[in-house]
Amino acid sequence: MKPLTIAKLVFGAAVVFFLMAPLIAILPLAFTNSVFLNYPIPSFSLRWFHELFTADAWRRSIFNSLVIGAGTTVLATILGTIGSLGLRGKKISLLFGFIRTVFLLPMVVPAVVLGVGMQLMFAQYGLANTYLGVIIAHSVLAIPFVVVNVTASLQGIDHRLEHAAASMGAAPHVVLRTVTLPLAMPGIISGAVFAFATSLDEVVLTLFVAGPNQRTLARQMFSTIRENISPAIAAAAFVFIAGTVIIALLVNIGRRAQNA
Repeated sequence: MKPLTIAKLVFGAAVVFFLMAPLIAILPLAFTNSVFLNYPIPSFSLRWFHELFTADAWRRSIFNSLVIGAGTTVLATILGTIGSLGLRGKKISLLFGFIRTVFLLPMVVPAVVLGVGMQLMFAQYGLANTYLGVIIAHSVLAIPFVVVNVTASLQGIDHRLEHAAASMGAAPHVVLRTVTLPLAMPGIISGAVFAFATSLDEVVLTLFVAGPNQRTLARQMFSTIRENISPAIAAAAFVFIAGTVIIALLVNIGRRAQNA
């Protein structure tokens, strides 16, 4: 094996370890029997997973995260896909460049700024402390991820396929439904996964726009860290990561089945 190849492998392994080290450090503590987050682990137990799914606060937060995450995924995927389709093929002009920047702006604007603005706006329209308000707030952050993924998929579509369908007499909406959207489906699915993950992980906006009844799992973890550091946080993190990995695997399986 060439020295350059070995150097690349070593560097790649070092980067992977750098990214995975925090997870490797915290995940085993989800199985500790101790009430403290420390090593060495005295004994292994599932007591914190039991608390996670039986304690009212944790169970309610998990339910809220799933409901809000599902709503965010649907809303962000629809709006992001429509936005990508609307901007598709447009010439880089000042207007459309500005519109594209607006779509991506929530990715760079501090969440605190968005949270303050949404709190003031939602209070005027009766959306504060409601599930719909939290879903809208999370969708604002999730839409840019959908736009990026769907736009990338749309750019890879051969326009001749759509032109061929149109030349056969298919109406524009039929071409969109039978040709464009199926070909862009990998990007749409990836965008939906990112939207769901963004919603699960969001804390700052939730603190501003959600009430006690809309406490999500991420917010519950944040509150628990402030009040009492418990290994239940590690168990919740394990559920987070396991759910994300499962979703990613399902997406990859779906892509391979679609390409087969």
